[in-house]
Amino acid sequence: MKLAKPIKEILQPKYVGKTATIRGWVYRKRAMRDKVFLVIRDSTDIVQVVINSNSKAWQDAQKITIESSCYVTGKARKDARAPTGYELDVIGLEIVGLADVFPISRDVSTEFLLDVRHLAIRGQKMQAVLKVRSKVFEAIHEFCRSQQFHETHSPILIPGGAEDGPTLFKVDYYGTKAFLAQTWQLYAESVLPALEKIYTVIPAFRAEKSRTVRHLSEYWTVEMEAAWYDMDKTLKFAEGLISHICQKVGKDCADALKILDRDPKELLAIKAPFPRITYTKALEILKKDGMDVKWGKDLRTLEERQIMSHYKKPLIVTHYPKDAMAFYKPRDAKDPKTARCFDILGPGTGIEMVGGSERDLDIEELKKSLKSKGEKLKDYEFFMDTRKYGSVPHAGFGMGIERVIQWLCKLEHIRDAIPFPRTMSRIRP
Repeated sequence: MKLAKPIKEILQPKYVGKTATIRGWVYRKRAMRDKVFLVIRDSTDIVQVVINSNSKAWQDAQKITIESSCYVTGKARKDARAPTGYELDVIGLEIVGLADVFPISRDVSTEFLLDVRHLAIRGQKMQAVLKVRSKVFEAIHEFCRSQQFHETHSPILIPGGAEDGPTLFKVDYYGTKAFLAQTWQLYAESVLPALEKIYTVIPAFRAEKSRTVRHLSEYWTVEMEAAWYDMDKTLKFAEGLISHICQKVGKDCADALKILDRDPKELLAIKAPFPRITYTKALEILKKDGMDVKWGKDLRTLEERQIMSHYKKPLIVTHYPKDAMAFYKPRDAKDPKTARCFDILGPGTGIEMVGGSERDLDIEELKKSLKSKGEKLKDYEFFMDTRKYGSVPHAGFGMGIERVIQWLCKLEHIRDAIPFPRTMSRIRP
């Protein structure tokens, strides 16, 4: 293979007047009588190249199509009219893979773009999102390991037992009914006595019949669990993680954020601590804003967005109604109708990004809660053993990674936060 420079590398003054070879794909083409303008992209950036009619590359320039892969050799020069301020005057063009007529044009529907997601993913905006996504995953591992947490994993195929049984995906497991996991929660608490501080980054599956801009049927989550942690200590970890992600993305993804119309300074300004209010206080804020929500009801997207109109940083909301919470979230001794739990909402979107709590240690209370939700106790026998053999106070949370990416990238719909979205109506491509 030919040696080639990343496009980003040649977009600087020191390359002006020098000959360089790049490789990539044709992103745009404009043909004139005596010139052909191509915009070439690779994973680092784009650059405009110019082929004149007297060039040896002229015939190939006439033939080359959108999304063809190629090598381009040319002399660099500055040009303020070019998309990235530089152009290459081409002296050599080698077509590597000549593309068929590309099916994506400017006037296609959102549904069509989803149908050809395997091709649409090449666009500049989606490329920028994927770069941010990669950096978010890097930041998660970096922060968790800096806190001396051990990465561990749990089964994706489970026999039963979950946060919300009715939304489990059923699968056939050698003739036995099994399910796709929604969370590592039950298994994490089993690993806790061995490692004390653990985290995981895994896909999760939830068969919710929801057609909203914040729901996916398959998504990625980072979850943590720590022995000897209470809610406050867990919240500090969550604040630290989100702050670290914002700093990492703001510093390392400035070019991608620019494409997404997100000012890196907005993310760099997000640092712990975050403001905190209770669920009850949230209802008071909504009432003042003309939205009367009955105590005990879950907060919808509309209401969360209204609350977040008052905040520029992520907001921690604590002490939700116990009866509406997962079975393992304990009652607060000072206010038994609430649970020792929290959510973290994103500014702008209002979307719940993080949900966590202390964990209930009372076996009888756990059984009572499970029965009230219609769950079979036999599915939770191994989980109850974690309370019988040396149980300790502990806490943890789960963070929806696509929801964080949606917020960071200012995306209207969460399906654009993941390369190939899975929703109620889509399992292809």
